[in-house]
Amino acid sequence: MTHAVQPLDELLHRIRWDPEFGKGRFTLGYYDRVSHEEKRVPFKAITLEADAGSFSFADADEVVRHIPLHRVDTVYKNGVVIWQRPRKRG
Repeated sequence: MTHAVQPLDELLHRIRWDPEFGKGRFTLGYYDRVSHEEKRVPFKAITLEADAGSFSFADADEVVRHIPLHRVDTVYKNGVVIWQRPRKRG
């Protein structure tokens, strides 16, 4: 497991553009402040915003959600954690 050694935006770029690395099922896990739990979104279902500071996707009710990248805590490949944001200590 990688613990945020690679910046998230670089990892997302690699998933999208590196044909060998990009094979597999990728999922982004982000913290939902309403449900207070991690929500997972398939990478194929997201659209990275032009400013690369957020992504959007349509939820089960077809409502388009916009999520800032700083809320992404985990990236999974085939169900295995490959990237995780360091936890704040305090």
